[in-house]
Amino acid sequence: MTKMPLICCRISKYLIINLFILSILLGGCSPTRKIARSNLKNTALQNSFHGLVVMDAKTQKILFNTNGDRYFTPASNTKIVTFYTGIKLLPKNIPTLTYTIANDTVFVKGTGDPSWLHPHLHDSTAINWLKKQGNIVLYTQNTDELRFGPGWAWEDFDTYFSPERTTIPLYGNVVAVSNNQGLEVSPSYFYNETQVAEHPFKRDELANHFYIAPSEQDTLEIPFMAGDSLTKQLLESGLEKKISMVNHFPEGPVGTLYGMETDSIYKQMLFKSDNFLAEQLLMTASSMISDTIGTKRAIAYMLENDLKDLEQQPRWVDGSGLSRYNLFTPKSFVQILSKLYNEVPEDRLFTLFPMWGPDSTVKEWEDPDTEPFLFAKSGSFGNNYNLSGYVRTKSGKVLIFSFMNNHFKVPSIEIRKTMYATLKELYERY
Repeated sequence: MTKMPLICCRISKYLIINLFILSILLGGCSPTRKIARSNLKNTALQNSFHGLVVMDAKTQKILFNTNGDRYFTPASNTKIVTFYTGIKLLPKNIPTLTYTIANDTVFVKGTGDPSWLHPHLHDSTAINWLKKQGNIVLYTQNTDELRFGPGWAWEDFDTYFSPERTTIPLYGNVVAVSNNQGLEVSPSYFYNETQVAEHPFKRDELANHFYIAPSEQDTLEIPFMAGDSLTKQLLESGLEKKISMVNHFPEGPVGTLYGMETDSIYKQMLFKSDNFLAEQLLMTASSMISDTIGTKRAIAYMLENDLKDLEQQPRWVDGSGLSRYNLFTPKSFVQILSKLYNEVPEDRLFTLFPMWGPDSTVKEWEDPDTEPFLFAKSGSFGNNYNLSGYVRTKSGKVLIFSFMNNHFKVPSIEIRKTMYATLKELYERY
């Protein structure tokens, strides 16, 4: 009689252990885990570092997690965090400048708004407003931002994806140069500083002197060296009137002029993976919380407020992801994407997020056998390719995922094919 309770205790103990093991085995047999584990064994992912987290957007249940708490270099996946910062801090229409009026003079400060005379955004709000003013005085010292971000590669100074950061950016802070039917330069201010010639760089490192090869068929976008004097001259050319500069912004009531809808800028940034727009949007977001604008202020604010609950706090240093100093985990991206999904209506969110097809980001869906189901932002530079976003499955559910791959030596197309195969299976079977 005395042994019965001991026997029952042992049976219960073994039952609990077996049920626990069974639950693990059954969990491991779920379609999501089978798909993910099978594809992660692909030879393209060997000898490299990869992580994948998949979550059901509605239930918030993590369906698969491998290396989800490990830090990766995110590249342009960082733009997802910049996008979320804009959603939290910026209004529907971007603040394009602030001003105060003293006597008959308008004193103007930039906010970092990237749309001024931008060749692809086609917004003239600030320029048209300034044309209607009398005496205009610019104040550009409302920032402590450096022209380049931390960890940016010095040799990228002449590449289209590395324009300088400024409070009043003009023309996207690049010169557009073509030579198909004679030399064409925009803005024309730089025409006499542009030469048709073979040269190892497209611009002198420390001067606004530009080069285009005689055989070049494409239009080149080459960053120019910004500065107060150049800003003044370019604006005077655009406004067709003289303006002045000042080292002190006067006291008085401050007004704000609002420009184009921020959604249009977000979409251009995400679809084109535009580094310039990402950096400037982060600067403009900082103007909503500080009189001194800069990306560091926006980053610090978000990490202390809207992103303070991330399970793994990131190292976040710029808006574009151009820096290799950035470090994020797949789980962090899934958490941020979940916040976006819960705070932004789905139809708006999936309009702003790029579609991602078998090869890369696409303007039009390229898989004729399936409906568009992948809405995701990629991020890549040498030996790294990451993708984070949403899968809208055949059954109508939405999955949130972050698939990060660092330090591979195979061609990135092999990585992308593995990723697409994995995500398409999730679309088919979940």
